[in-house]
Amino acid sequence: MEHSDQKGTVEMVKDNNGLDQVLLREPRGASARVNLFGGQVSSWKNDRGEELLFMSSKAIFRPPKAIRGGIPICFPQFGSSGSLEQHGFARNKFWNIDNNPPPFPSNCYNNKAVVDLILKPAEEDFKSWPHSFEFRLRVALAHGGDLTLISRIRNTDNKPFTFSFAYHTYFCVSDISEVRIEGLETLDYLDLSQDKERFTEQSDAITFESEVDRVYLSTPTKIAILDHEKKRTFVLRKDGLPDAVVWNPWEKKAKSIADFGDEEYKHMLCVDGAAIETPITLKPGEEWKGRIELSTVPSSYCSGQLDPLRVLEG
Repeated sequence: MEHSDQKGTVEMVKDNNGLDQVLLREPRGASARVNLFGGQVSSWKNDRGEELLFMSSKAIFRPPKAIRGGIPICFPQFGSSGSLEQHGFARNKFWNIDNNPPPFPSNCYNNKAVVDLILKPAEEDFKSWPHSFEFRLRVALAHGGDLTLISRIRNTDNKPFTFSFAYHTYFCVSDISEVRIEGLETLDYLDLSQDKERFTEQSDAITFESEVDRVYLSTPTKIAILDHEKKRTFVLRKDGLPDAVVWNPWEKKAKSIADFGDEEYKHMLCVDGAAIETPITLKPGEEWKGRIELSTVPSSYCSGQLDPLRVLEG
């Protein structure tokens, strides 16, 4: 599977561990890698070849172990809040190329390198989660390097089912103490490090000086992550995903995670588009769609502030 035209290239490759990947490239040089194991984006580089996603140096690439970094997909459970393994099973399964993807508006993907993946339950999966579904994932890399992930989950069973969901996106940052998040001010959040106690965000922007593990509720469709040292802002746009997870394990927790380097918390930040507080329920035949788009813009600073809030308002 390889094709090339003005919208870039799509190529089947293997990673250093022999696992199948799809390599997306756009003409200016940006790229993304999507592992068939987990349906997981494992790399996203800009046109200068700079890696924008964090991948732990201790990540284990041995299925069915989940891969620590990139964009793991949490489905049908986020965290350990249900009966399934941490973050559900989608990130621990081998996905297939979807050769018959659902139609999309024809003009949306003319200039993008695109791959469509599909996950269906195997026989053994029904023991832990007895529901029939089709999970279709589209990953698209646009001219300029913007990365879009669209999930479509359809109930193909004869009874309803309920799930939670997150794109557990590990952003690569220069120094976590120099990073701020804008767009979540004044919102309520559940503090997962304090037994899901509910608080209201009081800060003008979220900054980091200790462990943060929160689910922000009723969040806007656009969130900005400002990396002061790199003068770079990540912009996360999302649809169908009312919540936003913000996670950095900090020093003590980092040392307790086997597949995570002791000092790596300084160079990563998870900000997820998610549906957690109110799980999604699908009746037979119904479909849910959740989308994120990731982009970067140069940061303009005035006294450390984004000036003006053009990223969030634009």
